[in-house]
Amino acid sequence: MQLLKTSLATLALSTVGLAVAAPAFANGEVNIYSYRQPDLIKPLLDEFTKETGITTNVLFLDKGLVERIQAEGANSPADVILTVDISRLTEAKDGGVTQPVASDVINKDIPSQYRDPDGNWFGLTTRSRVVYASKDRVAQNEITYEELADPKWKGKICTRDGQHSYNVGLTASMIAHHGEAEAEKWLTGLKNNLARKPDGGDRDQAKAILAGECDLALGNSYYVGLMQTNEKEPEQKEWAAAIKVLFPNANDRGSHVNVSGMAMAKNAPNKDNAVKLMEFLSAGNAQQIYAEQVYEYPVLPGAEPSAVVKSFGTLKADTLPLVDIAANRKKASELVDKVGYNDGPSQ
Repeated sequence: MQLLKTSLATLALSTVGLAVAAPAFANGEVNIYSYRQPDLIKPLLDEFTKETGITTNVLFLDKGLVERIQAEGANSPADVILTVDISRLTEAKDGGVTQPVASDVINKDIPSQYRDPDGNWFGLTTRSRVVYASKDRVAQNEITYEELADPKWKGKICTRDGQHSYNVGLTASMIAHHGEAEAEKWLTGLKNNLARKPDGGDRDQAKAILAGECDLALGNSYYVGLMQTNEKEPEQKEWAAAIKVLFPNANDRGSHVNVSGMAMAKNAPNKDNAVKLMEFLSAGNAQQIYAEQVYEYPVLPGAEPSAVVKSFGTLKADTLPLVDIAANRKKASELVDKVGYNDGPSQ
C-alpha cells in the first residue's frame, strides 16, 4: 500500500476547528488523531494550550483511524490517539500503531485496572451503559440488562446500531458473564423487543422516548448530562427531561462500564509534547474538566463526578476486567449479525 505522506499543513487543514492559536510563549505543537467527538475534547485542549503554550492540531475520524496511521507509516504526523471503548484501544495496540509510554505521573494518576500492562494505552474516564426510561410510562426504578429480553417489553425498546462499539461492548460483557449461547438468547430477545430498526445515536433514543416511539433505550450515561445542559440545541433538554436513568444490575454485579482513553502513536514526531499532553489528561485539572464539562466519571482516585452526574443516582460499576470485554468483542460483533439485530424486530 502506498504510504500517505500527510504533511502537518494538510493535517491542520483537516482539523475540526480545535487548533488553538498559541500564545507568545508557545512551545511547539502536538497532533491528535481522535475518535472522540470534537465538542467533548475541546475544553481539555483549550486548557492544555493555556497551561503549556503547546498548540493542538486535531484530526477527527469516525472510522478507520488505525488503518490511516498504518497507511501513513513512518511519515504519520499522529502523536496522540484519543478514542472511546476498550476495544478501540486494544485495536490500536494490536494494529501496531502505538508505542509504550513509561510515565510516573500517568501511572500514579491512573489505576492499574485502567492501564495496559505494557503501557500502550491508558483509560481516562469511565461511562456506564445505562437504560433511559420514560418518566411517564415506566414506573419501575430498577432493571437488569437481562430483563431487556423479557417479552413484557416487546415493542418498547429503542437502540442505536447493534454494531456500534458501545453496544458491541455491552454484548461482549454479556458473553463474559453468561457465555456465548446465553448471550445469543439474550440478544435475540432484545432484538424481538425493539420498537423499530436500530437507528441514530444515543441522544436520538431519548428523543424517541419523548416522542412515544419507545419506553426504554440503551444509552451512555454522559449523554444525559450533555442533553440537560445543551444551550445551543435546547430541544435536547426536553429529550432529557422525558427520561430517567436506570443503572442496570445495581443490586448484583453492577452496571457495564467502558472507558475513553489515550495512546501515543508509534511514530510520534512530537514525542515530548505528546507525553506532556498525556500527563495533562491524566492529572487532576483535566479529570475535573472531564467530570464537570463532559459528564463522565474520572478515573483519578478521589476525583468526584459532577453534581449533574450525581443526580442520576449511584453507579455501582461492574468489576469485569476491561480486557475480558475486549477479548469477547469479535464474538459479540458476530452475534449481532447472526441474530439479525440491525434488521429490527421480527414481524
